[in-house]
Amino acid sequence: QVQLVESGGGLVQPGGSLRLSCTASGFTFSDHWVYWVRQVPGKGLEWVSNTDFSGALTYYSASVKGRFTVSRDNAKNTAYLQMNSVKFEDTAVYYCTNIGRPVGAILPFRPPLGKNEYWGQGTQVTVSS
Repeated sequence: QVQLVESGGGLVQPGGSLRLSCTASGFTFSDHWVYWVRQVPGKGLEWVSNTDFSGALTYYSASVKGRFTVSRDNAKNTAYLQMNSVKFEDTAVYYCTNIGRPVGAILPFRPPLGKNEYWGQGTQVTVSS
């Protein structure tokens, strides 16, 4: 079964840390860039970070730069988003996908999936004291 599965979300206090995982199955993970996208209820989808095929290149939106770190382990078919110094405004559902948009891009809804495009079910991150 072809899928992306996110995990690692939860409740975290401001200033705390959380690591999200995105595990792929059913396709060649290393053939794709990985993008992390978040959505605040009632707002659009924001592309916050991405990494290239090997993890050598990484990009971040201004909203998370310096606090989040994206990485991947192709041997495990898994990508990660390390979230440090989290803020209230980081509260959102976080998705991983191979649908590319520039970091900082905001779309009102998820693009339709084309051939060989995948989107996970999301994991909730709540920052609260």
